Amino acid sequence: MTVYGIGLGPGEADLVTVRGKRLLESVDTVYSPGRLSRSVALNHVEESELGDLDFPMTRDREKLRRAWRTAAQDVAAGARSDDVAFVTLGDPNIYSTFGHLRRTLSAFHPGIDVEVVPGVSAVTAFATALGVEIESGTGLSLREAADGAAPTGPDRMILFKVTDAVATDGKLSEAGYDVTYGRRLFMEQGETVVTSDPEAVADRDYYTLAYAEKRSFERDLVTAAFDGVDADSADGGAEAAARSGGADATAGDLTADGGAEAADGSGPEGAE
Repeated sequence: MTVYGIGLGPGEADLVTVRGKRLLESVDTVYSPGRLSRSVALNHVEESELGDLDFPMTRDREKLRRAWRTAAQDVAAGARSDDVAFVTLGDPNIYSTFGHLRRTLSAFHPGIDVEVVPGVSAVTAFATALGVEIESGTGLSLREAADGAAPTGPDRMILFKVTDAVATDGKLSEAGYDVTYGRRLFMEQGETVVTSDPEAVADRDYYTLAYAEKRSFERDLVTAAFDGVDADSADGGAEAAARSGGADATAGDLTADGGAEAADGSGPEGAE
């Protein structure tokens, strides 16, 4: 049978994809790695259908490996007789725990099929929440900025895990960047914050990201010429252009009609 890695989106229940929702409702068991993903999944499945997995709060790599082997064993056992799902916030392939499960299943349970169902990631959701447009022909770099880190270089960056916004902001500002912060974007759990003030997100929260753009960054867009245009003046110009075009068309019609009359023999052109 198949293990589906399903992205639940950033946290709001109705941002789960149609395919993700359909599969959640069809599988036998839905495994969750944490409290937040579990709470989102409960909007789509009964609690009796959830299978919780236990992961220790540690950075000890050996303990984490043992935890993932145990989790993979539990998931593989469920998938031997029925389709099952493993859910994560965001997208299963972007800053997700699912990659660990997939590698562990591949190593120790190679007979289990795995399929990924993409979800709305904070990488894309931030653009809407922060009012940022990533235009065609421009670039965007994805970096981490935990514990006050402040990567620099690219013109535009989205920074994940901004756990010390004040320290990060000071370094980025000095390096020539303007920064906007977003916390718990499109999440039902906790307060959503969008701000350019690092003090407003000074307390540590894993679900804080930032958009940094160099002050010297310039866009070369066709429709950028419309920025600052007065709508009334623009409409008046368009009407004048239409009137001018209409007059030209009328004159052209008359000339064409005259040519037709001449061709009928009523003028010197017709005689020729």
